[in-house]
Amino acid sequence: MNRPAMPVKRVLVVIPTLDEARHIEAVLSDLTRDLPRDAAVQVAVVDGGSTDGTVDIVRRLQARMFALTLLHNPQRRQAPGINLAVRTLGAEADVLVRCDAHAVYPPGYVARLLATLDRTGADAVVVPMDSVGTTGLQRVIGWVSDTRIGSGGAAHRGGRRSGWVDHGHHAAFRLDSFRRAGGYDESFTHNEDAELDCRQRALGSRIYLDADIRLAYAPRASLDRLARQYFLYGRGRSRTVRRHPGSLRLRQLAVPLHMAACGFALLAAPWAPELLAWPGWQPG
Repeated sequence: MNRPAMPVKRVLVVIPTLDEARHIEAVLSDLTRDLPRDAAVQVAVVDGGSTDGTVDIVRRLQARMFALTLLHNPQRRQAPGINLAVRTLGAEADVLVRCDAHAVYPPGYVARLLATLDRTGADAVVVPMDSVGTTGLQRVIGWVSDTRIGSGGAAHRGGRRSGWVDHGHHAAFRLDSFRRAGGYDESFTHNEDAELDCRQRALGSRIYLDADIRLAYAPRASLDRLARQYFLYGRGRSRTVRRHPGSLRLRQLAVPLHMAACGFALLAAPWAPELLAWPGWQPG
């Protein structure tokens, strides 16, 4: 049974950045368009030491965005940056909205998240990411990552069904739940979101995926950057599983099992050529 929803009045939107000059102005414009009229919204850009002009852009925008704050994040990474913003600016806030500087946000994003928190009584709301791209390689990577093989069937990667989940792309938290769990573990460089969700669930918090609030996300534009991203993600995921063994799901083994099966099929093809059908198969 859903608990009675508390009215939301104070919202802290946090955007960690590091060399996001190409995207930060558009992201801030998207997020501050159609803000909820019944909430006081504070937007914080937490910069990890950009050298590409990101800080100058934010300072220029502060002249017309009165609720925009710029913080310096000496640890550079996202998890410490978000925790810093909560400690510095979140004392009176009811809700934390976490945003990425290289995503595309739909109209009324913040207001819709608050409405979902209110409607469901959830402690956290997560959203799906739709992979998009401008280059051929990005489009291919995006297509694969949204398939069952590419994502292991994760609901927040191209999923279309709303409901209660174990994990998803972080969007909004009730700050009492975020604080009760201790915030992000700053020793994690990757997969800090899934690790936090494990601690939230252990304390009884509930996470709701709203499949109607969708982000567009551009994959890495080169294979070497993609390989590094997934290597670091895998290392972070390994730490999460060692700390929270019950968090491992069979679907997360889909990619390594598929790659192992492909390798076996190629090696065995001289004796059983029909096995070559496996590497060419890709579920939707």
